[in-house]
Amino acid sequence: MSVLSFYDQLADDYHLIFKDWQAGLRQQGQILHDFIAQIRPQAPDLTLYDCSCGIGTQAIGLALQGYTVHATDISPLSVERAQKEASALGLNMTFGVADFRSLTDDVDGKFDVVLSCDNALPHLLTEDDLALAAQNLFSKVKSGGLLLISIRDYDELLKARPHTTPITVLDNVDGNRRIRFQVWDWQGDSPIYVLNQFIVSGKDNWTTHHYQTKYRALQRAEITPFLTQAGFEDVQWHMPETSGYYQPIVTAQKA
Repeated sequence: MSVLSFYDQLADDYHLIFKDWQAGLRQQGQILHDFIAQIRPQAPDLTLYDCSCGIGTQAIGLALQGYTVHATDISPLSVERAQKEASALGLNMTFGVADFRSLTDDVDGKFDVVLSCDNALPHLLTEDDLALAAQNLFSKVKSGGLLLISIRDYDELLKARPHTTPITVLDNVDGNRRIRFQVWDWQGDSPIYVLNQFIVSGKDNWTTHHYQTKYRALQRAEITPFLTQAGFEDVQWHMPETSGYYQPIVTAQKA
């Protein structure tokens, strides 16, 4: 159930979670660029580091906007997929494999913007790991630079503690269909849950793929202290209705 095995196994199928992954990465790139430009008007003439890039959804989208992008992930197979996708689009990006608890040692240089989107931070289940990640993120941001993280709205989700996400049925271009949904198994009264990602595909004959990992439902008031203790300033939360992005975003500055 490790994070590494989850994303390695999911790398080939990750795009199936989206209705149209190529369109989705372009849309996310545009939304994130517009948001970053409100804080850093010189965007996209910035260096940007995506430290949890997966198969490249945000990193590639922002490279298409004109940012100079370096991207890493804990999953080698996800990074390999991201490299292939970027190459197919003719993008000049750099990639590597790294855990965001050891970025200081594993990643060279500092960046104008350090990014971690799509709920990567809540894979860290302990206080020690969260503090370590915040310190390593701080080490990769240039003086005067920006940190940007997006996570699920756990402040609201913890009120209901849902056990499943809505079932979505999508039509493939080959005439088959995809059914995607998640089942969440909460660990007692704790904020930890096991996420089961299901992707069912077919038409007459159906194939089910199941991927499993753990998350900690981190509330906003829990995350902010880790960032300030690491040295970040001006920590602010931005909700989807103001940012345009599909998840809450936290931004922080480095003096």
